[in-house]
Amino acid sequence: MSVLPPVRRDRIIAQLPQYFRKEAALHTENDFNNKVKTACQEQRTGTVGRFKISKVIVVGDLAVGKTCLINRFCKDAFDKNYKATIGVDFEMERFEVLGVPFSLQLWDTAGQERFKCIASTYYRGAQVVIIVFDVNDIASLGHARQWLEDALKENDPTSVQLFLVGTKKDLSSPAQYSRIEQDALKLAQEIRAEYWAVSSLTGENVKEFFFRVASLAFETNVLAELEKSGSRQIGDVISECPNNLSVIIKTIAFLNTFCCINAFFCFFLFFSAFQSC
Repeated sequence: MSVLPPVRRDRIIAQLPQYFRKEAALHTENDFNNKVKTACQEQRTGTVGRFKISKVIVVGDLAVGKTCLINRFCKDAFDKNYKATIGVDFEMERFEVLGVPFSLQLWDTAGQERFKCIASTYYRGAQVVIIVFDVNDIASLGHARQWLEDALKENDPTSVQLFLVGTKKDLSSPAQYSRIEQDALKLAQEIRAEYWAVSSLTGENVKEFFFRVASLAFETNVLAELEKSGSRQIGDVISECPNNLSVIIKTIAFLNTFCCINAFFCFFLFFSAFQSC
């Protein structure tokens, strides 16, 4: 029996979402890799890959809209009353990609300098780095390289997918946006990131962006798992490591009866067991 909540109908991905700008895309294929599609078809007959979760860290300057971007997608909400993130916040978003359950861990990190040392401890193990800047603030784009450098200190640069995202597009005039987009596209090409521009206020491109992130992360994880496992049949992660997970799940249920842990800590217990499998 699955311990995970069901996937929402609006989180089902059957086709590869398209890029925002062809000149700054991680790849320009119109469909998922054939090996990935075949692996996903096989899972319906019992082969379910261990490509369930990707860790995504969202970095960028203070007040560029990192939290608003995540909240618009995960909660379909926009809060005009800005509150700075302290340390790190966390969201888990579940998808179904080509019929296979897949989740993104979205780590919303603080942009304030005084919290950098705290936030950076959560960078390790990321498969995706989203660098956010404000399209109305050229300085925030200029700081993108430093945010990338900080994130890659804790990760293998060859195994991380990069996205450069401009926010607050609704506040920018067409002429103003056009100027900063050229700089953003140039930077994205130099750091080999995929470029997107969004508006968390209106929701423009937000869903499309996260669907693209989920799809490319899923495809990369599937290909890596297939390469690592070869022809080995790989069962559902939960069935592969029942001992650790069952103990953790029972512990969470017990502690919750006393209301002594929150959902964030529950995740850490669950993910620790998952990682140990």
